[in-house]
Amino acid sequence: PAAPSAPVARVCAAPAAGPAKAPAGAVTVDPAVPGDLAAKTRTSPPHTTFWLRPGTHRLGPDRYAQVVPKEGNSYLGAPGAVLDGRRTNQYAFGGTARDVTIRHLTVQGFVAPHDEGVVNHDSADGWTIEHATIRKNSGAGLMAGARQQVRASCLRDNGQYGMNAYKAGGRISGLVVEGNEITGNNTDDWERRRPGCGCTGGVKFWSVDGADVRGNWVHDNRGAGLWADTNNNDFRIEGNVLEENDGAALIYETSYNAVVRENTIRRNNWVEGRRYADRGDTFPYATVYLSESGGEPRIRARTDRIEIHRNVLEDNWSGITLWENADRFCNSPANTSSGDCTLLVKDKDRCAQPAIATAPLYADCRWKTQRVDVRGNRFVLDKSVVDCAVQCDRMAVLANYGTYPDWSPYQGERVAEAITLEQHNRWRDNVYVGPWTFVVHDPSRTLDFGQWQGAPYRQDAGSTLRAGDGG
Repeated sequence: PAAPSAPVARVCAAPAAGPAKAPAGAVTVDPAVPGDLAAKTRTSPPHTTFWLRPGTHRLGPDRYAQVVPKEGNSYLGAPGAVLDGRRTNQYAFGGTARDVTIRHLTVQGFVAPHDEGVVNHDSADGWTIEHATIRKNSGAGLMAGARQQVRASCLRDNGQYGMNAYKAGGRISGLVVEGNEITGNNTDDWERRRPGCGCTGGVKFWSVDGADVRGNWVHDNRGAGLWADTNNNDFRIEGNVLEENDGAALIYETSYNAVVRENTIRRNNWVEGRRYADRGDTFPYATVYLSESGGEPRIRARTDRIEIHRNVLEDNWSGITLWENADRFCNSPANTSSGDCTLLVKDKDRCAQPAIATAPLYADCRWKTQRVDVRGNRFVLDKSVVDCAVQCDRMAVLANYGTYPDWSPYQGERVAEAITLEQHNRWRDNVYVGPWTFVVHDPSRTLDFGQWQGAPYRQDAGSTLRAGDGG
């Protein structure tokens, strides 16, 4: 595998400097005048360029004071230009104007509420954020709209997420996240404050249809590095370095059709994986975790599979887990994405007895982990590096025993049999170095490499295993 061997986006330590002089025709913003940026934005026409002088810029004292751009506005920071919320203002840039650009500006000290964001608070479309530093804010440093491009920026030490790609009442399409450093986010430790919230990490994606996530350095976040949750589709996650995140490097949950290739993934999931193991939980929590996600040819994308190939995974807490919760389906009380249905069924009320027990709803009401192709990767594990004895060495494809609700057509081992043997999930042509084990069907069924390759599973054709510790 030809994956990068060094961080590709060291932008936080040395961000690119902005223009030292105001561009021709730009409106100059004075840091000595509180609220100058918001006031000049209000009185200037659309498509105005604003140049922020060096120094610390402030908004008004009201917590809702913010900059509301007009369509096509551009905001350029001079070297040393900082927009500081002083732990008073909730939002830096909001409103619904399209095609706004923010470059070379540091945005810090804002206090957005939980699940809300500081820059592009209202998820307007077509924004470009380049060479920006968005740090030490509460909530998410950045929200996202359709056609948003986030490039060469530092998303650092924000209270919840570096970016929350969520748009109320709609889907996001055409998102580009390229060449950024995303580090130290979730400083407020939201999983501890709200256990099970699933609301933490470097970047969270919700209902994004078409995303290119490439060349980023995603590291040292509390929680997952990248997490796509609920009806995402058509992702390309390539050429990133994902390392030393407390949780999984990548979670792809109740989503569809993705390519994950040529990433370097190392030393992830040590904190969360160890926490579960120490309390006796036998589930194979892995560093790449696909939960009810798979390829679906009926949903338009650049691939009709989930392709995981040409990646290097080194000294993580476990490898790849493909999981499907038999009790989690559209209209089930056990569906934690309450109110959402699969992209194949628009009316969730159709997913009920008796129709759900037969085709097509029997298949279409479930988010299925299917058509996953894991090929040409290198998996290296040295347990002395990870400092573990058991449960950090697993590759898995499994489901639970379906029990709930009482009208579910997926009770018993039906889903476990399907994900393991019937849904075209395949490992092949991989290289394993270290003492790897393989979990199939359910957490109690652990195999060695020969059993994994043999009948009835027949996984990892063309793959090799050198069982001594890696390194």
